[in-house]
Amino acid sequence: MLNLERLRTLDALARHGSVSAAAEGLHITTSAVSQQMSKLEREVGQQLLAKNGRGVRLTDAGRLLAEHAARILSQVELAQSDLEAQRGQVVGELRLSAFPTAARGLFPHALSALRGRHPALRLRSCELEPENGIASVVRGDLDLAVVLDWYNKPMALPDGLVKAPILDDPAHVAMSVDHPLAGRDEVDLAEFADDEWITWGEGEFCHEWLMFTLRSKGIEPIVGHRAAENHTQLALVAAGLGVCVAPLLGRRPVPDGVVTVPLRQRVRRHVYVVWRADADRRPSIRAAVKALREAGERVG
Repeated sequence: MLNLERLRTLDALARHGSVSAAAEGLHITTSAVSQQMSKLEREVGQQLLAKNGRGVRLTDAGRLLAEHAARILSQVELAQSDLEAQRGQVVGELRLSAFPTAARGLFPHALSALRGRHPALRLRSCELEPENGIASVVRGDLDLAVVLDWYNKPMALPDGLVKAPILDDPAHVAMSVDHPLAGRDEVDLAEFADDEWITWGEGEFCHEWLMFTLRSKGIEPIVGHRAAENHTQLALVAAGLGVCVAPLLGRRPVPDGVVTVPLRQRVRRHVYVVWRADADRRPSIRAAVKALREAGERVG
């Protein structure tokens, strides 16, 4: 009889690619991963891991069993989801992430509402950028992730995920009060061709969106400063160091010395929540989606 926890360990190794990453994903020690794998090899009577430099790799037998493990664990998730749905109770543990401005703008209200309505539900949350949140849901490290894409740059979702909209988040341009365009009712991105931009980190989805959007208008962006958090970007704008895109979810309160002006072509982020399709019937998932949508309505 194959042990479910050992199959879970094998699945984590296959998904994460290393013993240390699998251990981190499972919240156990690396020695515990090695012990589980040694026991699983004795159970099946075949070598599942082989040395690969300083690390390990799956053997042919390991890859074969890992494919079965992924399907078995998905069926277990589905069975648990069905049992929870039949019982109709919001219980157990729910692990969720959000990108930083959503974690600040949505989680306090949503998680507080969930705790008040469902005291038997244990909540675990963290901040993750959208791509990392999606990857964690796919791996099974998280149950839900609040993510985003932009009106002109959608984010592709892997197969097996379900999503629900939370809110459309309008974005303005933030500039210092003495900027030549600060008194306008609306502006166009092309009017900032000579300005320094304060943007997100290199490689982050929102930074890539801004570069893509400006270049599509024939503007080669001048990037002066980078900051992950919108409030840090706005503080730099207040100091007269450049302009930035300021979505509604991340710009309240606007600091003194800064004004935000709508764009002539309405620019919006689509904020939504994703989860695995095999967990779709879990009452805790549905309760969390409802609470997040209510929090989104408060923002809008």
